[in-house]
Amino acid sequence: MTAPLLVFDFDGVLVDGMAEYWWSARATALALRPERQLSPTAPPGFQQLRPLIHKGWEMVLAALELSRPDLDLDAYLSDYPGHLRAALARWQLEPDQLQEGLEQLRREAIHQDPQAWLALHRPYPGVPERLAALAAEGSDWLVLTTKGGAFAQQLLEAYGLQPLAVYGHEQGSKPEVLRRLVLEQAQPLWFVEDRRPTLEAVRQTPGLEAVRCFLVSWGYLGPGDTEQLPAGIQLLHPSQFSQPLADWP
Repeated sequence: MTAPLLVFDFDGVLVDGMAEYWWSARATALALRPERQLSPTAPPGFQQLRPLIHKGWEMVLAALELSRPDLDLDAYLSDYPGHLRAALARWQLEPDQLQEGLEQLRREAIHQDPQAWLALHRPYPGVPERLAALAAEGSDWLVLTTKGGAFAQQLLEAYGLQPLAVYGHEQGSKPEVLRRLVLEQAQPLWFVEDRRPTLEAVRQTPGLEAVRCFLVSWGYLGPGDTEQLPAGIQLLHPSQFSQPLADWP
């Protein structure tokens, strides 16, 4: 088997950052709308919405929505894209404004107390060790995330991890970056992700037919995400992740 280049999503695959997501989303939301009431600890509704959230600015909008006493969470979950558009109009906010607010808050937090910010994250058990072992199998790995690349890089450095490259949201959508990698790399590409819609988008993108796609079982999955996976997407459990690449499904 030719050694593949592994492309890992970051949040929900390598690192569990749920505590940081709520902390930063809540703080950004309160900076924009200080009159709102939001619990310091993540409410269950935020954890239910997290599998649907694709970009950072959506987390801030979710926090604002969860401050509404009349929020119908079941309706929100049943039509997330529709409610996302309605929420932007309701709060009279733009995605770029929300994203910049979130990233500015993170930059300030890292500058003021980097250890406290880092402590809001934790690598999933066994992940750093498995990544370090990839070199022995002749495989390089990189990170492809919708997080800001600089933030992901700082976390990786804190865990002593050195990927070949880190691609953040600044470099474009995941299918776009994967298409560039396919053209640039001579190795087969394996993409490891915890968001099923992202994997489905990759499978439907011309030029990415040869990319092997894996949905991890330990990430931020919604109900039914692991059921009846379409052709070309394999479910990856921790016990399989720890095995040599030749034994992956």
